[in-house]
Amino acid sequence: MKRIVVLGAGESGTGTAVLAKKKGFEVFVSDRGNIKDKYKKVLSHNGIAYEEGKHTSRKVLNADEVVKSPGIPDKSEMILELRKKRIPVISEIEFAARYTNAKLIGITGTNGKTTTTSWIYHILKNAGYKVALGGNVGKSFAMLVAKGNYDYYVLELSSFQLDGMFRTRINIAILTNITPDHLDRYDYKVQNYINSKFRITQNQTKEDAFIYCADDKIIRKELTKRKFKSQLFPFSIEKKIKRGAYLIKDKIKIHINQHKNQLHMFVEELALQGRHNIYNSMAAGIASRLVDVRKSVIRESLSDFQNIEHRLEFVSRVHGVDYINDSKATNVNSTWYALESMANPTVWIVGGVDKGNDYNMLKDLVRQKVKAIVCLGVDNKKIIKAFSKMVDVIVETRSAEEAVRASSRLASKGDTILLSPCCASFDLFDNYEQRGRMFKQAVRSL
Repeated sequence: MKRIVVLGAGESGTGTAVLAKKKGFEVFVSDRGNIKDKYKKVLSHNGIAYEEGKHTSRKVLNADEVVKSPGIPDKSEMILELRKKRIPVISEIEFAARYTNAKLIGITGTNGKTTTTSWIYHILKNAGYKVALGGNVGKSFAMLVAKGNYDYYVLELSSFQLDGMFRTRINIAILTNITPDHLDRYDYKVQNYINSKFRITQNQTKEDAFIYCADDKIIRKELTKRKFKSQLFPFSIEKKIKRGAYLIKDKIKIHINQHKNQLHMFVEELALQGRHNIYNSMAAGIASRLVDVRKSVIRESLSDFQNIEHRLEFVSRVHGVDYINDSKATNVNSTWYALESMANPTVWIVGGVDKGNDYNMLKDLVRQKVKAIVCLGVDNKKIIKAFSKMVDVIVETRSAEEAVRASSRLASKGDTILLSPCCASFDLFDNYEQRGRMFKQAVRSL
């Protein structure tokens, strides 16, 4: 019996273990941290052996294949040891894809991928399709394959998940944009990160589609270096597109067969506003047309979609001040979009674990829109150095509650308080979700 070892027992690892067990493998799960009770219950219920708080070499290095969680770096000791022994190490997506013949719609990019993924799922569900949402958002892809039977999987794919994918064929691949991110995991080389993102197209055939942002400089440059077997569908708000989507005045036009059978929609009809959401809606619209969703359903679904939690989420208005939770903004580009969409003077809550951020691209927006900065992090030196010459008031805080209280003192009626951290959350929080929830709790306690 083939032995599968799963490293990491979170959503991804637990789902993989359940699927592997169902497919008749001998399964062992190893997590260097503590396993949450809800995952322990699932593992025990399925009769899956596991350990926590350590990786026992003799129990891991006897695997035929290892499936690792995306959070484990390739340079961790155990992964290097496995590679030395030539034991294949793959991602959950690669493993689960072997056991389904469904169409895979995969979305990656530095920003916008969660919104675009959720939007496509919303459209296909409204169209009555048998569709599931998974990957880096929603449920584990492996668990969905183990427990259900779907015709379409809409998967958000992080660069770390793509790094562990080798044979998986994504039928409709979407690349929203590329700006430097997670460079600590890519030897601080932007090209390594770019290569990672383009892995989404690696096994595509002429029957498949690659949807991408034609306005993104990095993507445009890469297109000249690479050959694609799939059909290309660009989207743009800067120029006309022969086949794909573009913006003309205040109208979005989506067409997958040159200029026949176009879908038209006014920007003001979109459920989510802001330039970044025009891009997200175009990508979602093209993908939905490619799987034959009716234009009327797409139009309706683009206008009634509810925003995801922690992404420019309106929390409350207190004493005439709006509080916005954008905790999911863990990089500079994400925060750029958030600041760009601010219409009122803004108190900006920023900080956390810096992943090699270059704050220069934010400086013009900070000058125009930000009246005060509240740092929420352990080490704020880089932020203070970047913005102290353009913002008079910079305050340091160590908890969501403290940050909310400080920002409410600095804001006046008609202002906006924006949590858009630009950084990872691991210095003070478990993850960006916890950071966002604690921010919302603090706002509601005012």
